[in-house]
Formats: sequence, C-alpha cells, structure tokens
Amino acid sequence: MGKLNEVKEHLNHLVVGREKEVDFMLIALIQQGHVLLESVPGSGKTWMAKAFAGSFSGMFRRLQFTPDVLPSDVTGIRFFNPKNQEFELRPGAVMANILLADEINRATPRTQSSLLESMEEKQATIDGETLQLPQPFMVIATQNPVESQQGTFPLPAAQLDRFLFRLEIGYPNYDEEMSIIRNFRDNVSHKKEIMSIASVDDVAAWSKGASEVSVHEDIEKYILNLVRATREHPSIELGLSSRAALALVHAAQGKAYLDGRDFVTPDDVKYILEPVAVHRLLLTVEGMLVQDPETLLKEISSSVASPVEAY
Repeated sequence: MGKLNEVKEHLNHLVVGREKEVDFMLIALIQQGHVLLESVPGSGKTWMAKAFAGSFSGMFRRLQFTPDVLPSDVTGIRFFNPKNQEFELRPGAVMANILLADEINRATPRTQSSLLESMEEKQATIDGETLQLPQPFMVIATQNPVESQQGTFPLPAAQLDRFLFRLEIGYPNYDEEMSIIRNFRDNVSHKKEIMSIASVDDVAAWSKGASEVSVHEDIEKYILNLVRATREHPSIELGLSSRAALALVHAAQGKAYLDGRDFVTPDDVKYILEPVAVHRLLLTVEGMLVQDPETLLKEISSSVASPVEAY
C-alpha cells in the first residue's frame, strides 16, 4: 500500500485539482477496467493520461483516433515480407499495458469496434490468430463532447458498457487554475517530473489484494437493488446490465482497497455509483425532456435503502 499511496501523491502533484479523478483511474487500473475521459478541449485529459501511464514501468502506447485510422492500426496486421518470402505478424497499439485512445469518437464505428474484444477479453484476433494482451491492460479513452456532430461518431451502448468509469472533467477552481498557470508555463520542465514509481508486478499485487476485499451479502443485495431499479424506472429505456452490476462490485472493492480497508461499505458503492452507471443509462424520449441521467441516478439512489445496519 505504501507504493500505491506514493503513486497517488505523485499524480496529484502532476495533475492539479484532479484528486477524485486520479482515485478513479487507480481503481480502474487495479481492477483491470477502462476509463473514458470526457471534457472540453484544453482541460488536460491527454496530459492526465500520459502522467498516469508514466507513473508505471509498463508499456504505454498512444493512438490518435481519426476517421482514417483502420482496425489493423489498433489490433495489428499480418503482412507479407518479400525479403524472407513469409507472412509476418505486426501487433497493433493494443499490445501495451496502457493504451491512450485519444479522441476515440473521431474514429469510424468499424475502428471503434476493433477495441471491443481487447477491452472485454484482454485479447486480439488477427487473421484468425488470437494473441493474449500484456497484463495489466487498460484503455484510457478521451473524447470532446462539444464537437459531437462535427466529424465524430458517438460510441454505441455496447462500447460504452466496456468502460468501468466515465469521468467528466470540469474546469478547475480559481486557485487550482492559478497553480496550473504558475507551475506549467514552462512547457518542458513539468514533463520531466513524470517518474516511473510502480512496476507491473506492483499492479498485479494490488489487483490480488483488491480481489480479496470482502463484500457483505447486504452490499450485494444493495447493488442488485440499485441495478434493478434502473431497469424498472419509467424514464429509462435501457437500465444497467449484469456487466454493470459486476462493475459496481469491482469498483467498490477497488475503492475500499485504495482506502486501506478489506471490506466494502455502502459509502463505497455510493462514491463510485455515478461514474460507473451514468454512461450506461439510456433515457426514453420523455425522460430526456425532463431529466438528465445524473439527476435521475441520484433520485434512484436515494430511493433504494442503504444497508447501514450491517455496519
């Protein structure tokens, strides 16, 4: 846990005013999940992803998604080498521990879907040959919600469901923005501050520790009641899936482990509920006219009884 706290402090030094987002990204890494960062241009999404990846000794790759990026750029390709007269395998960007899929919604649906197998099954199939991805494997994707109709392709529900968290990064407060101006006006020096603190073996140890965090039966029932309440709400067309229920369990375990506990509390579930669930909800036409998913989720959360008596 000492090295995990060291990584957390290092990232909070590099990324100003994003303590909560850093926590969620660490939870995702520990639990082999993926993160979708969504914010306006210039809010530091790419810098946060690069600083996060640089804090670990694993392999990091960045792929800038544009309409001309092909699925083979993502997964890999088998090509004919005329020098030795043989077909050779050239792995794509997914052969990494952390993949930054920058502006993922600028790629075509065909290219976006090439990530589905890798994100869910931690493998890539190239011309019928299945290759296991390095462990751990994590996708950090970014997208800009402002230009949602200008040469972009919205992620389908099946793709959104693969992300453990969707994090909406807002503007920093006044003091935080002043700190950014003062600390980052030198375009070179702050990039040199990124240090590799933890190894792949450290991440594996954290994952094992998080998997051993106990989840009380009442917590399981609480999560299931939340999930089923989203399916039964009249304003929601598509509620949370079984994958989402597992994501809530894993994220809550990761939160408890990050806090140094070996058991999950109801507060852990409430803490991770919104970034796990909001992007998985699809509202009805009538529902979209009167409420947003965040408000609707808070309404559902407040209506489901919390098992506080178990603690």
